[in-house]
Amino acid sequence: MPRFALRIEYDGGPFSGWQRQSHAPSVQGAVEAAIARLEVAPVTIAAAGRTDAGVHATGQIAHADLAKDWDPFRLMGALNHHLKPHPVAVTACAEVSEEWHARFSATERRYLFRMLNRRAPAALEAGKVWLVPQPMDVDAMQDGARHLLGRHDFTTFRASECQADSPVRTLDELRIERAGSGEAPEIHFHVRARSFLHSQVRSFVGTLERVGAGAWPPGRVGEVLAARDRARCGPVCPPHGLYLAGVSYPEDPFG
Repeated sequence: MPRFALRIEYDGGPFSGWQRQSHAPSVQGAVEAAIARLEVAPVTIAAAGRTDAGVHATGQIAHADLAKDWDPFRLMGALNHHLKPHPVAVTACAEVSEEWHARFSATERRYLFRMLNRRAPAALEAGKVWLVPQPMDVDAMQDGARHLLGRHDFTTFRASECQADSPVRTLDELRIERAGSGEAPEIHFHVRARSFLHSQVRSFVGTLERVGAGAWPPGRVGEVLAARDRARCGPVCPPHGLYLAGVSYPEDPFG
């Protein structure tokens, strides 16, 4: 059976998350339903990472083993046709080896978090950004973020329901920058690591928001990290500003 890699983007708002659920809509369920229109036997797809309810993606990667030897371009078109009207699109498709795995072959995941920093409501970007009305000190947030870089026990920033075997992870990048126009001033958090714990990025952003607002000094981030105590974490920010932006592999499956 040929194996196909899929790059998928989606609006996570209408879904309970990536993972298929029996009584709630999911991104995985939508893609598998589209595949079911093309294949006789049921197909289960595997993804590079599970996103929570409300989290979006511009670069989710999944793979599927299909009975038919599809031309990748035609397969992408057929899937997008059957994905309508869901806010889900396959943006790239390629045939890969049987050994290639969307999750286990990945070497890096990249996330983007978008914070809209103004008092006016997010009329056009509602559900796509986290609206924070008070002024933010980006330099202070970046100072706080430096405490999180490298290899640490991230128990403080790990959701209680996280199923990972270990809280130890290596954070390769947490870069914060101003973006957007004067009418829509955004602050972007770029986060990069091989793998993440459940709610780790949202815990980072919520904690650093306290620093940006002046409620916490930057050094407190290092203190709560060292405490290895979930109760010391700042408020976890909402999911709708978070995007799975990309996944890296030893070789790009899409060329």
